[in-house]
Amino acid sequence: MLLGALLDAGLSLEDLRGALAKLGVDGYSLRAQRAQRGGLEGTHLVVELEERGRRTHTIQNFVDTVEASGLSDRVVQQSRAAFLRIEEAEARVHGTEPGETHLHELGTLDTLVDVVGSVAGLEMLGVETVYCSAFPSGSGVVRSQHGLLPVPAPATAALFEIANAPVAPPPNNAHNTGEMVTPTGAAILTTLATFQQPQFNVQRIGYGLGTRDSQQYPNALALWLGTEQTEKYSTGVKLIETNIDDMSGELLGYVQERLFEMGARDVWFTPIQMKKNRPATMLSIIVAAADEAQAVDIVMKETSTLGVRVRPLERIEAQREVVRIDTSVGNVAVKIKRLDGSIVSVSPEYEDARLRAIEKGLAIHDVFGRIQREAETQIMQGGER
Repeated sequence: MLLGALLDAGLSLEDLRGALAKLGVDGYSLRAQRAQRGGLEGTHLVVELEERGRRTHTIQNFVDTVEASGLSDRVVQQSRAAFLRIEEAEARVHGTEPGETHLHELGTLDTLVDVVGSVAGLEMLGVETVYCSAFPSGSGVVRSQHGLLPVPAPATAALFEIANAPVAPPPNNAHNTGEMVTPTGAAILTTLATFQQPQFNVQRIGYGLGTRDSQQYPNALALWLGTEQTEKYSTGVKLIETNIDDMSGELLGYVQERLFEMGARDVWFTPIQMKKNRPATMLSIIVAAADEAQAVDIVMKETSTLGVRVRPLERIEAQREVVRIDTSVGNVAVKIKRLDGSIVSVSPEYEDARLRAIEKGLAIHDVFGRIQREAETQIMQGGER
């Protein structure tokens, strides 16, 4: 349904196939068609598995495949995070350590396609931030290789728990809806999204349709694309800090990665001296107020600290959006900065500039400069596209 919504919102099926081809795996095919669920029209995408595509894999197999692909660093990092979240949920359900659980339904190739395709599709559409509503709990039972399971399935419920995600009753308090959120869908969204309701200008809407055609509700997932209305003065952020004097740089770097994956606005380290002149590191994190608990939980679990300092922060922010433009080095994403509605500057997105530099065999600073000049001409001087 996530892939269908991406296609319905403007992603081309050929671009999706091209991104997934970088994984270097076969045994599956993609088929998309227009359809209706209730009175709602959208795109129904089916991942059809051949016999070899139905073979079960481990989470580590999926992670190794993604890391060996030619996909962008962002897609690799976010896909890996989603897979490791599935592994953590399965371990909780089965009472095992991560890596020891045997996957059943989630071990087939469609899980790899769903996760990587969704992450890559959002990147190709230029989506920078993902927000999600409360998950519908669903009701009734679902059949699995373990037998009948309650809805939501235990792995899905564990993912809700890990992310501290909001959950709502089924629409119209419908009964026996069946599964409304799969473990894979929960893993993708709890990894990529924050559960807030921002104001933004809607530009496109896509509907991804599920296989079931329920009489109780339209079985569809809505993807709204737009530009967030960022207020110039924002007070909904928190500063979390702690001092650490007994952790290596590698471990601190891992903590930083975890914090960025959960949605931290910024994470940085400051060298400091503690009592008895011991050298130490101050870890500082800026997060949305709604993400405070999750960020604190990561710091308390992943570092040696015994406590953190938290205080509200007034943050002055410019309005921003990311658009794609055609340049002499290819189609790239650039960030537009606005103050009071007027464009102040444009700047290339690093990942696109890096890829173009590698493809063209050019120095990165040359590519940056070329994109910068052409973006200023097209957007600031020639009028925004």
